[in-house]
Amino acid sequence: MSWEAEIEELRAREAMAEQMGGAEKVARQHSRGKLDARARIAGLVDAGSFREIGKIAGKGFYDAEGGLENLAPSNLIFGRANIEGRPVVASADDFTVRGGAADAAIHRKFVMCEQMAHTMKIPMIRMIDGTGGGGSVKTLEDIGATYVPAVPGWSHVVKNLETVPVVALALGPTAGLGAARVVASHYSIMVKGLSQLFAAGPAVVEAIGEPSDKESLGGSGIHTRNGVVDEEVASEHEAFARARRFLSYLPGHTGEKAARTGCADPTDRREDWLIGAVPRDAKQVYSMRRVAEAVFDSGSVFEMGRLWGRAAITAFARLDGWPVAVLASDPSFLGGSWEARTSEKVERFVKLADQFRLPIVHLVDNPGFMIGHAAESSGTIRYGVQAMNAIYKATVPLASVIVRRAYGIAGSAMSNAEEFQYRFAWPSGDWGSLPIEGGIEVAYKSELETAEDYDAHLSAIRDRLNRVRSPFRSAERFSVEDIVDPRDTRPLLCEFADLAWRMLETE
Repeated sequence: MSWEAEIEELRAREAMAEQMGGAEKVARQHSRGKLDARARIAGLVDAGSFREIGKIAGKGFYDAEGGLENLAPSNLIFGRANIEGRPVVASADDFTVRGGAADAAIHRKFVMCEQMAHTMKIPMIRMIDGTGGGGSVKTLEDIGATYVPAVPGWSHVVKNLETVPVVALALGPTAGLGAARVVASHYSIMVKGLSQLFAAGPAVVEAIGEPSDKESLGGSGIHTRNGVVDEEVASEHEAFARARRFLSYLPGHTGEKAARTGCADPTDRREDWLIGAVPRDAKQVYSMRRVAEAVFDSGSVFEMGRLWGRAAITAFARLDGWPVAVLASDPSFLGGSWEARTSEKVERFVKLADQFRLPIVHLVDNPGFMIGHAAESSGTIRYGVQAMNAIYKATVPLASVIVRRAYGIAGSAMSNAEEFQYRFAWPSGDWGSLPIEGGIEVAYKSELETAEDYDAHLSAIRDRLNRVRSPFRSAERFSVEDIVDPRDTRPLLCEFADLAWRMLETE
């Protein structure tokens, strides 16, 4: 007496599930340049670590005597796995089974997949390749009625956003619910030419008189530049690598501290070229990314969202092995001025850093909020204030380095001025309520109008103000805490990271 027969049936059912949508549909998936769902999971997680849950869930087909002939598996594959030895929930839509439509996924399986992440306090990874929620309108005839839309288990999607890191990889056309699952994440990736994302696909959009194709409607060139998706990569394997690296900077859940790694980069390393990194000519630009690479642990800077909100650089990095969130100006785009998109990006990133308790380092070169008709039309000041509010509400330690400009309300958003400020400035620092270049002729209008030589008098006023605007004058009044040699930035930031993490570990 044993249960060997049942185990044999289990193995047979598992083998059927592994066939996914069948050899023909799997081959079609590969012919489109796409990996299948099981290959995706294998490519993402540590080898041999995946333990699938609900593998044999699906729809069975039986003969007249009740014997199993075939099994159409659910098109959501999920389970527990490891990434760099740390547990995660890994899931993948199987496009070979009804195009990844949710009506073939078995709702309870979708719910449990999401529920597992926040219940077990481990990161959630979604690999999404599906047509959306309801599948085809032909299903209405099968049901015999329509229904009021609802997404079973969406409350668990929301809970995950509040409690664990969530990564979404769009790996094919994703519409409707699939698109929503991509966006409901902390870090999202599209593969150029392979992934598209839209509320509804080209056929539906054409019905409202807008002919298009998948790429022109929702390709990565659109959504990685409007802020819907964070990253555009060249291949699925690159997407896997970036997802793994993103997770390496974060804890497994809120309430847990992120891990420190070993560091062979000396904390007292000084880069001599930094003394001339900022040009004396205020109109000349320089590479803030190169500055960041010089002051953080070598090779540790990991940027996200590079193609949108481009006046701000948002990245993760390490200081003496400690993970930190990096916010930096990019003077090569709009001079570093924050417009609506940039402000939206800053707000989102600061909230992410605060949620997962990463200290923030802010490299500042901000001439203010963007001005002009386009800036006003896009609501720059509203988004800018929301970014400033996020910085003021953040409770993690923050260090700001004034590399060059800090003007106006946007300049004051470098840190919370009502709290202790771990802040220092380079001698290239230039700050105030507004740049003098745009204010001299307004402030001194009557004086200039009566001058015998307008240009000479304007030059004299400018010379006087330039002496007053010296950062050393600000340091005398302690309105800036310290002026430092740019070459000392890394040692000072490593000191900050040590103090910040000492504080965080006492929470």
